[in-house]
Amino acid sequence: MQSSPPFNALAARRLRAALGMAPGHVAYGLRAQYGLLIAPETVMAWERGDQSPNSTELTALAGVLWCSPSELLTQATTLREHRIAQGLSIDDLARRIGLDVRSYTKMEESNRWRGNERQSAALVQALSLSLAEFVTASGREEEVGEFLRSAATTRWQAYAKPLAKLVPLPREQLERILHRLHTEYQSRMVSTLSWGGSAESGNGDAGREFLAAITVRFWELARMS
Repeated sequence: MQSSPPFNALAARRLRAALGMAPGHVAYGLRAQYGLLIAPETVMAWERGDQSPNSTELTALAGVLWCSPSELLTQATTLREHRIAQGLSIDDLARRIGLDVRSYTKMEESNRWRGNERQSAALVQALSLSLAEFVTASGREEEVGEFLRSAATTRWQAYAKPLAKLVPLPREQLERILHRLHTEYQSRMVSTLSWGGSAESGNGDAGREFLAAITVRFWELARMS
């Protein structure tokens, strides 16, 4: 049994009120338009946050409330949540990105994207993802962070190829960003040492602070470049 998407109860209540509808009207619309036997009490439970609609019910509710499914969701983080937010079925999304349904379904259920670069670009477009959202939704966030920290502290050139497989950025742009991160990290280390620091004291603290926020800095540079 699939878990419910991250439903935004307050948004549902506000959208219904803005249309001048009562919970009974919503229940009637779900039944008449989509064949879903949902009681007014269930609609009220959704709006209180006591229950959440499943993906089919959420898509239907968006239709009744004249909004997109994304307007009824809190921040999406997984492949499934982003797909639901775009109102796409698994079949539709798989066709758009050039995957068979079974293969995509396995990726969505494990929340681990394994498509190639072309399919990754198609996924980003189909789900209207930012690159940061793509990395998080594809289950690659931790792996990307590890590569970035290694690129900053060692030879950044060695990490351009593995990162290119995880982040759909042009290779030249990715290399420029890695070079920049490496330079910024080394500059902080040298600056700290010039003030009398050492690898055991302030120097180490400066390095750890930079590396802790390196993923955020990576996305800042990606947007700027």
